[in-house]
Amino acid sequence: MAKAPQTAIQPTRADDYPEWYQQVIRAADLAENSPVRGCMVIKPWGYRLWENMQRALDDMFKATGHQNAYFPLLIPMSFLEKEAEHVEGFAKECAVVTHHRLEPDPNGGLRPAGKLEEPLIIRPTSETIIGATYAKWVQSYRDLPILINQWANVMRWEMRTRMFLRTAEFLWQEGHTVHATSEEAIEETERMIDVYADFAENWMAMPVIVGSKTPAERFPGAVDTLTIEAMMQDRKALQAGTSHFLGQNFSKAQEIVFQSEAGEREYAWTTSWGVSTRLVGALIMTHSDDDGFVLPPRLAPAQVVILPIYRDADQRTEVMQYVESLRSELMDQTYAGMPIRVEIDDRDVRGGEKKWHHVKRGVPLRVEVGPKDIEKNSVFLGRRDQPKSVGLPREEFVATFATILGDMQQNLFDRALKLRSDNTVTIDNEADFRAFFTPKNEEQPEIHGGFASCYFADEASIDALLKELKVTIRCIPRDQDASSGVCFATGRPATQKAIFAKAY
Repeated sequence: MAKAPQTAIQPTRADDYPEWYQQVIRAADLAENSPVRGCMVIKPWGYRLWENMQRALDDMFKATGHQNAYFPLLIPMSFLEKEAEHVEGFAKECAVVTHHRLEPDPNGGLRPAGKLEEPLIIRPTSETIIGATYAKWVQSYRDLPILINQWANVMRWEMRTRMFLRTAEFLWQEGHTVHATSEEAIEETERMIDVYADFAENWMAMPVIVGSKTPAERFPGAVDTLTIEAMMQDRKALQAGTSHFLGQNFSKAQEIVFQSEAGEREYAWTTSWGVSTRLVGALIMTHSDDDGFVLPPRLAPAQVVILPIYRDADQRTEVMQYVESLRSELMDQTYAGMPIRVEIDDRDVRGGEKKWHHVKRGVPLRVEVGPKDIEKNSVFLGRRDQPKSVGLPREEFVATFATILGDMQQNLFDRALKLRSDNTVTIDNEADFRAFFTPKNEEQPEIHGGFASCYFADEASIDALLKELKVTIRCIPRDQDASSGVCFATGRPATQKAIFAKAY
């Protein structure tokens, strides 16, 4: 029997998917664990990717009328206590500041001193502190709507952490808006989930399902939570972004009251919405392969890397002149309305090692140039989404490389969509449901199942079954017909379908 080809990442996805994920992060030089438990250091390549995500999303937020601001990291504990359901949802994840200075310990070292009159919570989310601020800003219907976003870090004291997917501290954006009517707030909630879906599909090349969370899965204190759900390569679901209609719950807790046009005092209607560095994890698990990271061109920190190949100083001079000229030609053009991001890697590193460095980091296009290529006025092109490199005339490459990037972006989306389609089934009975979510191979318990589309009557009646199988209701898809059926587990009449899956 022939040996399987060696891959850059060991173990492979099929051998050990969770460990493969960690190894891709290391090989791509995206992040590493920090001395603080559950936290990570985001390295320059990973942070450049996050910056590209920020820029794209920030432009989309501003195009929908939002402005950026910044609110405190520390939240008085009394603020959280005002909204009972909210604090219950986050209580076990809160990191608490109780002292404001350190003093020498008689036994050596330091100890906390200066106990605070009221403990401060390191923000797990900002609804309460922002709501308290909005209560001062809002007096009249003329002050509305308020449409604000902040880019920030948050802390949730997670017990089981995994880089990018679930860490104690992570980076995110959180939008918080205030409206005069419920209709305006609901429209805002739907608008922002559509922004996230647009970003996921057209920038990340990651197909998503838009839908509502069930009551048990909603954001604590929300009236309704909209979500985008994506399928990863191990067929698990990942919640990639959420938008919450908060009704008047937080307005009543924080006294956000305004005088209406009719002269009546009314509580405002609020929303919140957010995505985080979890999106980097989503990219890894959606597109990467057993040789490392695969980046969609629209978000790649470098879209093209040019690798000069030469033996001596004389060859270097000739090759670098060609390479610099090629880079100038590429940078004079645009892709998806933006300047091309081109890098030259002229490090004193062996050619094969240099090539694999960029393969593992997921750079969309690798262009190798040596004396023989110059003689033919050509380049040797490698696409990260295809196994083989090809020689191309320089003129043809320069004329078509933006089209090649667009083709790769679409190819990644199509592959991810096919994976989801191939692993989404309609199930109408409990036996098939159990079989679908039961591992077929005990040596690979992580890779099984997918998305199950099922009618269900109510959450409570299937709660025990879902807990047993470690399955959750990911969402009630927004785009479904008005037909009815029977609950897959109880046989009772049901009017709505949901997507069920194991999830991160």
